[in-house]
Formats: sequence, structure tokens, C-alpha cells
Amino acid sequence: MKLKTNYLGTVYEFSSLKDLFAKANEEKSGDRLAGIAAETVQERIAAKEVLSQLTLADIRENPLLAPEEDEVSRIIEGQTNEPIYKSIKNWSVAELREFILNDEVTGEEIIRLSRGLNSEIIAAVAKIMSNLDLVHAANKIEIVTKCNISIGYKGTLASRLQPNHPTDHVEGMLASLKEGLSYGIGDAVIGINPVDDSVESVKRLLHATHDFIQDWRIPSQNCVLAHVTTQMKAIEQGAPADMIFQSIAGTETANRSFGISASILQEAHDMARTLGTGTGPQCLYLETGQGSELSAEAHFGIDQMTLESRNYGFARFYDPFIVNTVVGFIGPEYLYNSKQVIRAGLEDHFMGKLHGIPMGVDICYTNHIKADQNDIEDLGVLLTAAGVNFVIAVPMGDDCMLNYQSLSYHDVATLRQTMKKSPSPLFAEWLEKMGIFDNGKLSKIAGDPTIFSR
Repeated sequence: MKLKTNYLGTVYEFSSLKDLFAKANEEKSGDRLAGIAAETVQERIAAKEVLSQLTLADIRENPLLAPEEDEVSRIIEGQTNEPIYKSIKNWSVAELREFILNDEVTGEEIIRLSRGLNSEIIAAVAKIMSNLDLVHAANKIEIVTKCNISIGYKGTLASRLQPNHPTDHVEGMLASLKEGLSYGIGDAVIGINPVDDSVESVKRLLHATHDFIQDWRIPSQNCVLAHVTTQMKAIEQGAPADMIFQSIAGTETANRSFGISASILQEAHDMARTLGTGTGPQCLYLETGQGSELSAEAHFGIDQMTLESRNYGFARFYDPFIVNTVVGFIGPEYLYNSKQVIRAGLEDHFMGKLHGIPMGVDICYTNHIKADQNDIEDLGVLLTAAGVNFVIAVPMGDDCMLNYQSLSYHDVATLRQTMKKSPSPLFAEWLEKMGIFDNGKLSKIAGDPTIFSR
């Protein structure tokens, strides 16, 4: 395995595959914080050139975090389709990129091939792709999943309605929920981040959302994003949850910092299938984001983009209904400015899609990052063009509980109209029936939450 090159008269030699992966990454403040980033643009270019010439076997046979030491690695390794892998193991990373971008290769062919790729290989090919490559490649791939309804079809853009409230007040939450629905938001999930992670609070919110969905016959699904164990206790006590949620990470140690393990997620999956109110077959909602492993001091010297790819290999094992990266939420220590946030969002979406994951993105930022609303609107356009399964929306783009900025309800409506996307089919039919849509567009009564009080 060659880890050295001569670029413009300077010899660049990388100490290990882990070192090469980190230095081939586009600049991220998290990698610099970890002390593993390329020192110069020239070193980054040299690393990309060396990485592009490695074979897929070079990467798989030299794991960045050995399966003997990490359960996430074991799960990722155990999913590899051996016949497919053997047929392509001598390809270079550059050849894999050319295959993915080839106009004659369909999304179905890419997904079949991806069964022979592990998460490190998927990260490697993303590292040598431009932003436009990531948009074009991801748009070729269609991932359709079903909980109560199906989302992910080509030509659609689903959305998560996030009616958070700073005190978990049910009437306040419902007011926000009604407004979001009146703009056509909520087909991916009506999902609430609770302030109070108690079983009683979770039960109250689940019952309120479930009852509202039933009363208005809304083709969607509910979820309260408390810790997985809290949700499980609420379900055991009769709370109606269509899905179970959990944030995940790319290493076993980082997952332990979240209070989870592979076995807990399996238990949640089994409970959602047997006691959950969703019709399935998919019944889990998983969330990720670049930098979580570094913040937990559980990154093992691996760059944050590669660790994010490992999230998707871990998630794939549980066949989730939806997965989203919360890009820009974790802070400037990990993604410093809008350029880094946009790059990370496109990387995450592509890597998730290449894993066969139903990938969404919370296009967001915090007030101490060098980004603004224009930047996330730019990323919204790019991801909509890339065929993102769903995005997240909050009232006026300002989450009153989590104190961060995301897309607003009307931003999602504008993205759909501008990019000629529609909501998921059953949800679109319901919007027409309610009069919120008129021939596929927002009607004159759209945005009026009082239609749910008549």
C-alpha cells in the first residue's frame, strides 16, 4: 500500500491510512482541533491523489478501528456482501468515483454495488469528490421507506415538522403543529424535542400528537425525541409511538457516552415492531452529525467525516425509516463557517444515500458559527437538487427550545415550488383534501392554522 507521492517537487508521505484519510478531508475545524488536518492546501491535494490510487481492498484490509476493538466496526464489517466486494476489491477509489458518476450507471446499480462497500470506502470516495459530484451522485439514488406512509420517491421532498415548545406545553406545541401543517409540512414525521426527558412528559406529548393525527386523519407518523430508554418506558406504559428515536455515533465508545449500545438499539427496534403504533416495516428514527465523536473524546484519531460515514454503516443494520444529520448544530469547534457546513451537509447526504440509508438533513446553524440564513437557504437548494429525502422545519426558522436556526415552514414550501418537488404522495393527497394545496401548490388558506379549529 503506497502512502507517498511527489507533488510539485515536494514529497508527501503519510504515516498511516488513518493519517491519509484525515489529511485528504476538506478542511474542517474539528479535524484541526484534533490535530490531524492537512497543514496546507498542497498537502491536502497530495493526500487526495494518494487516496484516489488506493484499492478498495487496501482500505478494507487495513481498518481504521479494528472490529476486535469496536462493536460499530463489527456491525459494519458483518454487513459486507462478499461476492460483490470480491468483484470490485481491486478497483481504485478513483475508479469507484468514475463508476458512480457514469451517466450509464443507474441508481439501482449503485445501490447494488454499495452492498460490497464498507463505511471507510464510502468515506474515501466522498473525499475525492467535488460538491457538484456529491449533488449529482446522490440525486441518482432513490431510497424509499415506509412507516405509516412511504417517503423518498424521486420528485418529492418530505419534511419533519418540529413543533418544539420551551416548556413542553401541549397547547403551545399544538399551535406550532397546526401552523406547520397549514404550510404542508410534516410528512416525514411530526417529531418533538422534549425539554423534559421524563416518561410522563414523553407520554403526554405522544398522546397529544397521536390523537391529533388520528382526529384529522393525517398521513404521517409521530415521535418524541427523548432518550431511547425513556421512550421505551413510555411505550411499555401504553404511549402511542409510531417510531423510536435515538442519536448515534460512529464508535462504540462515543455511543456509550450517549448511553446506548448496539443491543439497546436492537431492543428498541424489536419493541417498535411489536408495541409501536406505526404500520412499518421501518420503525426507527436515527440522528447523526459530524463532530460528536470528537466532542466525546472517542474519535481514536479518525477524521470526523469518516466517523460520520461509520454512523451510516451502523444505522443501516437497523433498517431505519429515516436518518438525518444535524449539520451546523454542534458548533464552530467542528464546522467553523458556512463553507464547512455546506460541504459537510453534502458529504453526509451522499454518504448516507450510498449506504442505502433514507437520508434527511437538518439544515441549521447556531448563533456562534460564521453562517447566516442565506447560507442555509443555499444548502437547502443544493440538497433539494441532490434528492434529499426530507428536511426539518421550525416556526420562522428559529427553534424556541433548542435555540438554533433551521429552515422555516415557508422555506420548505419555497424549495418545493422552486425545484418542482412535491410532498410524499399520500400526504399531498391529504393536503389537497384539506384545501391547503390547490393543484399541487399552496392555496389561499395555506398558512392559516385556524383551519384546524373549525
